[in-house]
Amino acid sequence: MSNFKIEIANYTHLNYSKSIIEEIESSAKVRGTGISKRNIDYIEEKILNGFAVIALTLDNQWAGFCYIESWQSDAYIANSGLIVAPEFRKLGLAKQIKEKIFELSKTKFPNSKIFGLTTGLPVMKINSELGFEPVTYSELTQDQQFWNGCKSCINYSILENKNFKNCLCTSMLYDPSAAAKNSNAKFATKKFTF
Repeated sequence: MSNFKIEIANYTHLNYSKSIIEEIESSAKVRGTGISKRNIDYIEEKILNGFAVIALTLDNQWAGFCYIESWQSDAYIANSGLIVAPEFRKLGLAKQIKEKIFELSKTKFPNSKIFGLTTGLPVMKINSELGFEPVTYSELTQDQQFWNGCKSCINYSILENKNFKNCLCTSMLYDPSAAAKNSNAKFATKKFTF
């Protein structure tokens, strides 16, 4: 049994917005890598629109968060801002949050490609387990608004100097059409005995 409640965020969770923003900024500084800065209004919009997942302890202490962003008329979506409060790290909570936001993403945007950028090995591992594949930046959204979100990252100059073709983050993509083809191919090659 989990010590956490992981649920789609709603208006009752707005009071956690400030803590979420502060932890995102603090974590980026400690790691020395970027997590795109977001203001409180942006986070609250995601919560109110049902595009976020929040993790709470059983006594309602904030423990983690992640949200969905959409790009190019929903052709691409990103699971962004994955953050776990320091006292709850290394307990498998990030994986639980990522699984919940991934399911929410597939439900709300069943035909969209889902992508993420990360420098964190644990997130790369979780993404791989969910069916994400490493890809070049050219396979991600080309929406300039997305890349503008990277401006708050300390590595933005690297991204800019490389003409938005790579940076220190690993890009990973889940393509639902490719996943369906792979699933069908596995099913077709399976031998059944009766």
